[in-house]
Amino acid sequence: MQGRFMQVKYTSLIVLVCLLLSACSSRNTPAPVSVLDTGRAKVSRKIHITGEHYRVQKGDTLYAIAFSANKDVREIAQINGIKPPYTIYPKQLIYIESQWLKKKKREKYRNSSKKSTKSTQKNNKKLKKEVAKPIQREYVRKQPSKKTVSKKVRSANKLAQSLSWQWPAQGKVTQRFSNKENGYKGVQIANRTGTSVRAAADGVVVYAGDALRGYGNLIIVKHNDDYLSAYAHNSRLLVQEKQDVKAGQKIAEMGSSESPVTALRFEIRYRGKAVNPSKYLP
Repeated sequence: MQGRFMQVKYTSLIVLVCLLLSACSSRNTPAPVSVLDTGRAKVSRKIHITGEHYRVQKGDTLYAIAFSANKDVREIAQINGIKPPYTIYPKQLIYIESQWLKKKKREKYRNSSKKSTKSTQKNNKKLKKEVAKPIQREYVRKQPSKKTVSKKVRSANKLAQSLSWQWPAQGKVTQRFSNKENGYKGVQIANRTGTSVRAAADGVVVYAGDALRGYGNLIIVKHNDDYLSAYAHNSRLLVQEKQDVKAGQKIAEMGSSESPVTALRFEIRYRGKAVNPSKYLP
């Protein structure tokens, strides 16, 4: 009787093992990403600046942050006390507007003054009235005269003309530059996927990646201290950051990354501000 019981027990164990092996071999769904990728799921991050400060993430550059904020990289570097070659670090707080920095200092001053005694507060009120006048003057910007503005425009045009500009790709121009607030800030050149994208002028690559929201695979080339050019929505990037490029050199292939159409979005920026590329291209 005992021998028959042991036989039934071993038979049940064998059946259970076979069922487990069958379940494992019939699995058709792929393993989770967290298992395949060293225990972590990939998280996509995008630079998208809408406020007055930005927290640096791994892989960011100051040029990319300035480009996203429509600012001159030198202006942001000056606000944050960053010197060339503009090295930044993850989790570093980058202020976009100098007014924000002044605002934080004033808030800190107010919070500390509230903790003081009533008599000290009375004295502070008198001091604030005296100090307020010179502080307010910092925010009052003198409007430049028409002569000053025209001189700056002429000097900018001369500087741009000294660069040898050329069209960055062949194709049909399907969108043109607009000065409107939400207008297109470049030119869109449509063609087939894989069409060559070339540097519009000599320069150095200061950004190559896909971290800027709305631009897909993007390349930013610095031509001098004032001019940058940008090449967006590429299918492939063929250059790296800090690489020197020559006018006409192939730097990418046209694509539709973060775009509903296959086309190159090309921008020229003067001191951080988008300008009409048609005025520079032959």
